[in-house]
Amino acid sequence: MKTKLAVSVLLVLSTIAVGKILTVPPENETTSAQEVAPAYAKWGRVAMKNVMAKYPTSDVIDYLHIGREVGSVTSVEKFKLWLRAEDNSEFGVFVDITFNNQTEEIVDIKYTETKQ
Repeated sequence: MKTKLAVSVLLVLSTIAVGKILTVPPENETTSAQEVAPAYAKWGRVAMKNVMAKYPTSDVIDYLHIGREVGSVTSVEKFKLWLRAEDNSEFGVFVDITFNNQTEEIVDIKYTETKQ
């Protein structure tokens, strides 16, 4: 289980890093150390941890941040994780994390399985 978590965290971090590398800022813009992790990184870790707990016999093999829906009181961070089961079948899980905008307290987490 610890190995799966480590691999999954590495997958998330490498996805974030590749996104940063491929996104070259204009020459007149500078980036600071605080800009290294995108705002959704915290919620991506929550999504990974919860999906791994919900599907303990499957491995997370891909991760996609779909986006954020911002509301006046709560917002929803949306992800799609791709998993491989023990029998080598693959499936996706959409994860919608609803949280309070002011406190960042999780209000709800919704999981939806998909074959695509």
